[in-house]
Amino acid sequence: MRRKALVEKLDALLKVKDIPDDSLNGLQVGGKEEVKKVAFAVDACMATIKKAAKEKCDMLIVHHGLFWKTLKPMTGIMGRRVKALFDNGISLYAAHLPLDMHPTLGNNAQLKLFGLKKKKPFAQYHGFPIGFCGEILPLALQDLVLKASNTLDSDVAVYDFGKEKVKTMGISSGGSAFALDEAMEKELDVLLIGEAGHSQYHYLVESGMNILVAGHYATETRGLKALQKHIQQKMKLKTTWIDMPTGL
Repeated sequence: MRRKALVEKLDALLKVKDIPDDSLNGLQVGGKEEVKKVAFAVDACMATIKKAAKEKCDMLIVHHGLFWKTLKPMTGIMGRRVKALFDNGISLYAAHLPLDMHPTLGNNAQLKLFGLKKKKPFAQYHGFPIGFCGEILPLALQDLVLKASNTLDSDVAVYDFGKEKVKTMGISSGGSAFALDEAMEKELDVLLIGEAGHSQYHYLVESGMNILVAGHYATETRGLKALQKHIQQKMKLKTTWIDMPTGL
C-alpha cells in the first residue's frame, strides 16, 4: 500500500485532525513510499526503531511519538532516533489521545476485562472524554485487583481508601490521575489509571476512594494491538508487535 493512502486511512479512522493534543499526531517521519509491513509499539525509542528495522518494517506506529508541543533540536538522542528511521526508510506514525479515546479500538475501549455496564464517557482531557465509567458486578476490591493484575500481567498498586466492596468504576489509561476529581464527583467506587506520581499521593489519600494504578505501559498496549489487528485484516498488510515494557 502507498504510504500516503495508509496515512489518510489512519488519519480518518482515528480522527487525528479533530482531536487537540500535545502530541503531533499523524505521520511524524516519512520513510518509504510503499508500505508492506507495519510494526506497532507503545514508544518511539531507539530499541523499537532497531527492532522494526530488523523485522524489515516500512512503518512504525506508536502511541508515544517523537514530536510533541515543544519540538526539540535534531541532536543527541533525538537526532540519532530520526537518523535511524531515515537510514532504514521507516515511516513513524503517532496516535496519542486519538488512540486513547477511540470508541472501539482505543486503549480504554479495549479494557473490556472489567465488563462495564451502563458505560458512559469519562475522564475529560483537553475538552474530550478519553475514558469510560460504569457499573461492574459487585465484588471485593482485592478480587478486582487480582483480576486486573492477572489480565494486564502487571503489578497493580492499590490505594484502598474507599469501600471494601465495589460496584462502580472509572477507567482511564496512562497518566490519568487528573480524572480523580471527576471520579469523586460521580461518586465512583474505584478508579483505574496507569500511572500516578509522588506529588499526587496525599490527594489520593484524602479522596476517600479506591485507586488502582496498573502501569502506564500495561494500560496502553491494547489499543495498539486492536489497531494492528484492524490494519492486518482490513488493509491486508503484514504486521508485527514490538513488546518493550518499561515496568512503569
